[in-house]
Amino acid sequence: MIQIDDKIVSADLLTECFCCDIAACKGICCVEGNAGAPLEDEEVDILEEEYEAYKPYMKPEGIASIEQNGFMVMDEEGECTTPLIDGAECAFSFEENGVTLCAIERAYNEGKTAFVKPVSCHLYPIRVTRFGNGTLGLNYHRWEVCKPACANGRKLGLPVYRMLKAPIIRRFGEEFYEALEQAEAYMQGQQAATE
Repeated sequence: MIQIDDKIVSADLLTECFCCDIAACKGICCVEGNAGAPLEDEEVDILEEEYEAYKPYMKPEGIASIEQNGFMVMDEEGECTTPLIDGAECAFSFEENGVTLCAIERAYNEGKTAFVKPVSCHLYPIRVTRFGNGTLGLNYHRWEVCKPACANGRKLGLPVYRMLKAPIIRRFGEEFYEALEQAEAYMQGQQAATE
């Protein structure tokens, strides 16, 4: 573990490799799981405000889920999450050529909204935990469905945090990302010194 300001970071983010391989996984992370994607409080309002921008890309079942459940539901731990379709895929998903994609992200990529997608989705496989004292824990979430991403990351030599540069900067700022780079360089220096 590495502490950077008020964040405790798993060293795995610097040492494990990861790079999404959507052609191999088919976007299964938006379909499987025991709850929707975690949402920040302000994201619930943004999802509602921007609904008309991404609604045209959603499946009819996703639209029905939003109309029935609203823009968020509470999970078993009392956290705000995205609603699901029949307890499985995210309500904001759609399918294209056999791949599950995000309607919000599609609208963003086409310039129809400034909201990329929920930051928890953008940061995945980093999971953020908030401790009672305000400290944040950043952990690498291992999931069987992401084996192709792990293999792809190893092939490219791309650590988790480097693959997630944009979302890390979006959520925590440029200085925090630079601190991760410095931590990686320090760890590599330590490893070289012991070899």
